[in-house]
Amino acid sequence: MTGDAGSGQSFDPDRLAAIRARLGQPVGSQVPDAPGPAAPSVPGRPANSNLGAIKQLWVRAGVLTAGFVALLYGIEGVDTLDNHRLDQAGIEPRELDGLWGVLFAPLLHANWAHLMGNTLPVLVLGFLALLAGIGRGIAATAIIWVIAGLGTWLTGGSGTVHLGASALVFGWLTFLIVRGWFTRNVGQILLGLVVLALYGSLLWGVLPGQPGISWQGHLFGAVGGVVAGWVLSGNDRASRRGARNGVPAPNR
Repeated sequence: MTGDAGSGQSFDPDRLAAIRARLGQPVGSQVPDAPGPAAPSVPGRPANSNLGAIKQLWVRAGVLTAGFVALLYGIEGVDTLDNHRLDQAGIEPRELDGLWGVLFAPLLHANWAHLMGNTLPVLVLGFLALLAGIGRGIAATAIIWVIAGLGTWLTGGSGTVHLGASALVFGWLTFLIVRGWFTRNVGQILLGLVVLALYGSLLWGVLPGQPGISWQGHLFGAVGGVVAGWVLSGNDRASRRGARNGVPAPNR
């Protein structure tokens, strides 16, 4: 086909060169026939970055929780092969050597039934605690671990050995229940109410009852969860005090 009948003004070589010059492109580069609209400028992170961060948090929390449960099963397997000698590393109240149990007791279980009874609460409540933020969830776990262990060592019955992850379960439970109240976060309060409805009956375990059950570990685990909720909500409480006093809340 010859002549100019089939080409319009937009294919004028001189005009294309002028457009490329304005765009800062080399003359030999290609320009799309119909450029699409420019992406909207959004301050801060892209719109889908929050969704990506939430997904990453869920994945990391799931991996850490599953890894912890796998560790518990691995330890119980070794303990079974060793005729349950590892159980001697539990908390022995008011015995100096028994203090080592503060570190090891939540990792040990009396038998497979004991471990399996703790597995689902550990998976659910441990995962939800980590959804508060990986660092915050680990810090809460550490606070619960230490307070539960020391409280049990101080108050447990003489000549007894205390072990099991149930102290952590009770701590995560109260942490999730009270954290929303301390932070005044509606979403966290609703989560706490759901957790209370599903697992609140466990709290009866903080009272003396069935022989062979460490109610001291349950009680001080629950106390540790409340302490963790209070300590780890300090920034939120400081922000509220600042707002009441007319001081702008810090950006978080």
